[in-house]
Amino acid sequence: MKIKIISIGKKIDKYLRIGIDEYSKRIEPYCNVALIELDDVGVKKDSEFEIENAKKIEGEKILKNIKNNDYVIALDLNKKELDSMQFSTFLIKTLEISGASITFVIGGSYGLSDEVKARANESISLSKMTFLHHMSRLILLEQIYRAFKIYNNEVYHK
Repeated sequence: MKIKIISIGKKIDKYLRIGIDEYSKRIEPYCNVALIELDDVGVKKDSEFEIENAKKIEGEKILKNIKNNDYVIALDLNKKELDSMQFSTFLIKTLEISGASITFVIGGSYGLSDEVKARANESISLSKMTFLHHMSRLILLEQIYRAFKIYNNEVYHK
């Protein structure tokens, strides 16, 4: 099994990097995890034009890292939320459907471009709360680890 996480933003605070590395290691016994971190696009003014342009450029970078046969799950604040038990079921079923390979996509500060959203096979939300997009990477990895623990009836989930 393989999970690829494509995310915008390479500059990550040390505490997040430690957590990301830790959960990536914890997942290794269950599946291979590949993290692809892409540069974000700076926005000088919070104008709608600059924001949309940044999302478009970041979206193009993301799409260059997605293969035609990749099963893509976009993280989108406005989509369905799953609790940890539901996410575990969703993850395992999706791995089965996709041929044991999933690509998760995490956008930058302003979210995902319409083109990336259109390419996604499915979209989910981590929460109705807003998280730093770098923090979303850590939260997703922790939930993937929890999902495998739940699926294998191993102690971790409470």
